[in-house]
Amino acid sequence: MKIKRKNILKIAIDSPAAAGAGTVAKTISKHYNLFYLDTGKIYRFIAYLKLKFPNKFNQSFIKHEIKFLKINNLSNKNLLSDEISTEASQIAKIKSIRKLVHSIQLNFAYNPPKKYAGSCLDGRDITYKIVPDADFKFYITANTKTRALRRYKELVKLKKKITYDEVLKSIKKRDKNDLNRTISPLKKTKDSLLINTTNLTKRACFLKIKKIIDNKIKINGNL
Repeated sequence: MKIKRKNILKIAIDSPAAAGAGTVAKTISKHYNLFYLDTGKIYRFIAYLKLKFPNKFNQSFIKHEIKFLKINNLSNKNLLSDEISTEASQIAKIKSIRKLVHSIQLNFAYNPPKKYAGSCLDGRDITYKIVPDADFKFYITANTKTRALRRYKELVKLKKKITYDEVLKSIKKRDKNDLNRTISPLKKTKDSLLINTTNLTKRACFLKIKKIIDNKIKINGNL
C-alpha cells in the first residue's frame, strides 16, 4: 500500500445484506465528497468471474482480473443476481481471496483519489479489519423480512424472475454465512453506532447519520 493520505475523513460501515447501507453510504459520500466503495461488490465481481469462466477460475486468473479492476466494473447490474450473491458469500470465506480483496480495500480507504476529501467503505468487516481507525463507524441493519422485501423489489426492477420467498431464503442463508464464517465475520463492534433502518426512509437515515457526523466535526473541528 502507498503512504497513507493524511487529514482525510474516513467512514466505515458494516451491515448485513440489503439493510440500506449502500444507499446511505453513497448519499453520505456525495455530501462530504468522499470516495465510495461497496466492498461486497468486489466479492460479487469475483463470483461473477467464477460463474462466467469456470474453467479459467484460479488464483492467478483472479489476481490478473483484480489488477485491472475499475470501479465502473462494480456497477454491472449482473452482480446483483441472487445466484451471484450466494456464490459471493462462499467466496468471501476463502482466505487467499480475502487477502487479495483486503489489499484493494485498504488502498482505496487510505489513498482515495486526491479529488476526494476522504473515503467511505461499506461491507462486513470494515469497522474492525479494514479501517479500524475510521473517524466514524456505523452498523446499519434492518429486520430480515424488510431486507428481503427491499432486495426483492430491487430484483423485480431489474426484471429478474424470482419470488419473495426465494429472496427471503437467500437473505437468511447469506446472514448465516456472513455471521458464522471463521475469517472476518460480520459483527457489530463496541465503537460502532447502531442504525436500524427498518422503519426509516432513505432520507431519514441520511439525515440521522449526517447529524452525528456534523455534531462531531463541529465539536472537534477538522478531523
